[in-house]
Amino acid sequence: MSLLFGIALFSIIASSGFAAYTPDQVTNLPGLKTQPSFRHFSGYLNASAEKKLHYWFVESQNDPANDPVVLWMNGGPGCSSMDGMLTELGPFHVNPDGETLYMNEYSWSTKANMIFLEAPAGVGYSYSPDKQYATDDDKVSMDNYLALQSFFKKFPEYASNEFYVTGESYAGIYVPTLSLRILQGNATINMKGFAIGNGITNFDTNTDSLIYFAYYHGLLGLDLWKSLTENCCNGTKCVFSKTTSSTCYTYVGESLNIVYNIGLNEYSLYADCYSGPSGKSPLVTRYQFDMMHVLGHFPTTPPKYYRASSAGKGLDLMPPCVNRTAETAYLNLPSVRKALHISDQAPSWELCSNLPYSTIYNTMFDQYQTLLTKYRGMVYNGDTDMACNFLGDEWFVESLGLKVQKQRVPWKVNGQIAGFFKQFENLSLVTVKGAGHMVPADKPAEALHMFTSFLENGPL
Repeated sequence: MSLLFGIALFSIIASSGFAAYTPDQVTNLPGLKTQPSFRHFSGYLNASAEKKLHYWFVESQNDPANDPVVLWMNGGPGCSSMDGMLTELGPFHVNPDGETLYMNEYSWSTKANMIFLEAPAGVGYSYSPDKQYATDDDKVSMDNYLALQSFFKKFPEYASNEFYVTGESYAGIYVPTLSLRILQGNATINMKGFAIGNGITNFDTNTDSLIYFAYYHGLLGLDLWKSLTENCCNGTKCVFSKTTSSTCYTYVGESLNIVYNIGLNEYSLYADCYSGPSGKSPLVTRYQFDMMHVLGHFPTTPPKYYRASSAGKGLDLMPPCVNRTAETAYLNLPSVRKALHISDQAPSWELCSNLPYSTIYNTMFDQYQTLLTKYRGMVYNGDTDMACNFLGDEWFVESLGLKVQKQRVPWKVNGQIAGFFKQFENLSLVTVKGAGHMVPADKPAEALHMFTSFLENGPL
């Protein structure tokens, strides 16, 4: 009788989709008044050598068996995707006390199964026993590709679901390079598309467009603008990022100093810049690491913050603007580490890690050209961000020479204009009005609407 009961129970479990990797299931997440009705899992995926990449997988609150599987990655490089999970688009958000959580009604997991991956090794809870953390764009894409294969070995029931790669900031490099690995690899992954928010797509156009952004947002003033145009432009084109003129270079440095050094919020121009009670950075934030790579192509280093960042010293000289003290406190609670099955070899959690990282690619042009022959894509930007501004991404997308299917028009949420979009063949270009670098945090309802429309391949 007990044998028949066991067979029946196994059949019920299998037919209900409960064949997931149970050792990683999170059954009692600290800080919640009530545990969620949906399942979620946390543990490690295998990458190259002995590298272990931490993931947090949340099953869809809608229809997990049939909804897409979506990978999310934050940028840096060297910054944790737990930031996306706990402050942007995940179902759980941290309260200011750093101990309790509240449910995010605009979580992207209301529409999809979400994987939050901490990469590369050395970031967040991810680690390598040999402590060898030097890496680059290609090594990261390979490790992420191997981690995905490890994920589908743990969760084979999701292998046939539609799959999408998404992320923001330096994930503008992570997402296309990983997507290309999937396209050209042997792994059976049912990939359909990719989406990048406020991503770095071309380092030169990001800097050149920033000068225009700063002037037309009232940051530079007419005198400085005249000096820039007189010394950096030849009448038809302005070259700020790769100028050979020392005079132009001086004015570019002055412009970047205004954008980054005087106390503006580089991630969201019209938001206040958090600097902590002491006026200094409460922790090393992703800002310094973003800037180190976004502007790292300069032949010398006019902005003082870059020298401090690249040396790994003096990082509190710049206001971080983004307050992540509560998130950091929560993820370092022993009870949280235990609930998430975090290895004892993993270090204390930090938002960003100063890894030895080598940027290989200056542009993602070739990657997009190849990917868009097979997959759908979306490039979206909060229009107040100065780290990876919307104009630079617009220039990049326009440079691809794609066929235009719908000219630029506004889109709305709840009757209000939420931004603008232009539809190319296989690629959507979207702006989100009033949002900064972290769109799902600044405009959660609009971000969810945009995300849902992309998954459904429908109009905004």
